[in-house]
Amino acid sequence: MYTAGWARRPIAIEPQGYAMHGYGQWHHRARGVETSLYSRALTLAWDDDRPLLFCCLDLGYITRAMRKGVCQRLANFLGPAFDPERLVLTCTHTHSGPGGCAQEGLYNLVTPGYVPEHVDAIIEATCDALLAALDSAQPGRLLLAEGRFGEPVEVAWNRALKAYNRNPEVIPVDRRHSHRALDRSMPVLAVERDGQIQALLSLFGVHATCVGNQQGRYDGDNKGYAALAAEASLAEAGATEPVAIFAQATAGDVSPHYHGPGQNRRRRRLRGRAEYRYARRNGQHQASLALAALAAASVEIRGPIDGVLSYLDFSQRRAAPAFANGEPDACTSEPCHGVAFFAGTPVDGPGMPRALARMAALLSRRLKRRRLSRPSPSDSPHYQRLYRSQGNKDILLEAGSKRLLGQPLRQLRLPDVADPAVAELKRQARAGALDHSPLVPSVLPLQIITLGNVAMVCCPGEFTTVAGQRLRETVARQLARLPSATAIERVLICTYCNEYMGYVTTFEEYQAQCYEGGHTLYGQWTLAAFQTEFSALAGELTKPAGARQHDRDTVPAEVPARELALRSNLAPPQR
Repeated sequence: MYTAGWARRPIAIEPQGYAMHGYGQWHHRARGVETSLYSRALTLAWDDDRPLLFCCLDLGYITRAMRKGVCQRLANFLGPAFDPERLVLTCTHTHSGPGGCAQEGLYNLVTPGYVPEHVDAIIEATCDALLAALDSAQPGRLLLAEGRFGEPVEVAWNRALKAYNRNPEVIPVDRRHSHRALDRSMPVLAVERDGQIQALLSLFGVHATCVGNQQGRYDGDNKGYAALAAEASLAEAGATEPVAIFAQATAGDVSPHYHGPGQNRRRRRLRGRAEYRYARRNGQHQASLALAALAAASVEIRGPIDGVLSYLDFSQRRAAPAFANGEPDACTSEPCHGVAFFAGTPVDGPGMPRALARMAALLSRRLKRRRLSRPSPSDSPHYQRLYRSQGNKDILLEAGSKRLLGQPLRQLRLPDVADPAVAELKRQARAGALDHSPLVPSVLPLQIITLGNVAMVCCPGEFTTVAGQRLRETVARQLARLPSATAIERVLICTYCNEYMGYVTTFEEYQAQCYEGGHTLYGQWTLAAFQTEFSALAGELTKPAGARQHDRDTVPAEVPARELALRSNLAPPQR
C-alpha cells in the first residue's frame, strides 16, 4: 500500500498590470482576479522509499527558475529524502496566469521583463503544498481508471487539421468532425482512503484558452474550474480537504473552442463574461468525466516508485534513423521560430496580420536562398546544417544566434510602432540585456516516473496528439524489457513538465507549417530526437538503480546576473 498525501495552496501574486503568459500580446495585462490560482500537490511513497512529489500549478508554464528554486528549498527541508528525479512540476497551461517567470529573454518581452517576485511566490506556494502533503501522508490505495468523452460532448477540437491529416497512422478527418482528431480518453489516477476518493490526477489534453486575450483577470481557465468542481464534489461525498489535479496530456493541437465551418463567427459570439462561463462549463465536463470514470471501474496500482531525469541540449541532438524515416543524418539545430509562430492560431490566438506574414515568409525565403547560394566559407557549414534541420520552415527569428530575418537584434531596422514587443526587444538588445542570455531554453529536462506497473512520461513543452502517441509507444517498447514481476502495463504522458520550450509536432505535421510547426523550435526532427533520448532514458530504468548511466550532470547554464538585472522589475505600462 502507498503512503499518500495531498494539499493545495494559493499562489499569492497580486495583479499589477504585468502581461499574462500565454498569448504573447502586449495588451493582455492582469488588472484583477476572476478565480484564485493554486498550487496542487500529491505525494506518494512505497514502503520507506523516497517519495514521488507531483505538483501542478495554475500557470501557463514551468520554467527553469521555478524548478531550480523549488529543488533548492526542498533539499534544505528534506535533506537526503529529497530526490530531484522524483519531483514533477507541471502546469494547467492557463493563458490567464502571471508572466515574467522565465529568466530566458523571449517569452518575457510583453511582461515586460523578468519579475522575480512572481517566481518567489510560485516557489513558496509549490513548496508549501508539497511539504503539507508530505506532513499529511497516510496509507491509501492508488487506483487507475479511464473515461472517454462521447462525441456529443463539446470539450475539444483539433485546431491544426491540415497537419494532423498528414500522419500516416490516422484516418483523415474533415473540418466538420475536427472533434474526432484528438485523444478523447482521460486516464485518472486517484488515492482512496477509508473507502473514499480523496485526491485525483487527471490527464487530458486540451488548451486552457477558453478565456481569450481581451480579458484582464487571473483565472484558472478550464483546468482550474475542473479542479474546483471535482474538489467540491469530493468534499460533498465526504473527502477531507480533497485535491483534484487536472494536468495536461497531448494538448499541442487541441483547442477548447470549436474548429470547423463558421469557427470565427462562433468564436466572436463568445465575449466578455461569456468566456468565463464557457471555461467553467468546459471544466465541468472534465470534472464529471474524471469522477464518473472512478465511479464506474478502476484497478488498483501496487508496486515500487522509480524515476529518472536527465537534462539534454536539444540544439544539437542526433536522432536515430528508426525514428527519422530512415534518415541517417537527422539532427536538431539551434532554436528557430517560424513565420507561422508569429502568425498565431486562427481561433485561440491570432498573431500578425496575414499580409504581413506573407511578406515575412517571402523575406525569409529570400534570405535562405542568399545564404545557401552565396555562402561565406565560415558560415557555409552552419547554414547548411541549420536549413537541413529546419526544413521548410520560413524562419523569422533565429533564437540561438539572436537574429531576426538575418539582422542582429541590436541592429533591427523594424520601427517601434510595428509592435510594442518589437520595441521592447530592441531596447533590451541595445541595453546589453540579451548579449549572453538565451532567448529560449535549449537544455531540456526529460523524465520518466513509474508507479508499480504504470509509467508516466513527463515532457517539457507542448506535444501534439500524434507526437505524444508515438512517444508513448516508443517508451512502452523499451520498458517492455523489464522483468515480468515489474512489467509496465500502461504508459501515460504528462506535458508542460519542468520547463517550457514550445511545441513538438510529428515530422509530417511539421511540413504543413501551421502554428505548431512554426513553434517546433529545433527543426523537423525534434520528435525523432525526443523519441531517441526518451528511449535511451527508459532503457536506464530497466537497469538496477546503481547501474544506471544516464546524464545527471548536465544542467542549463546560469543566466548572467547583470543581464538579468537589466530585464528585471521593469515597470508595466499604465492604462
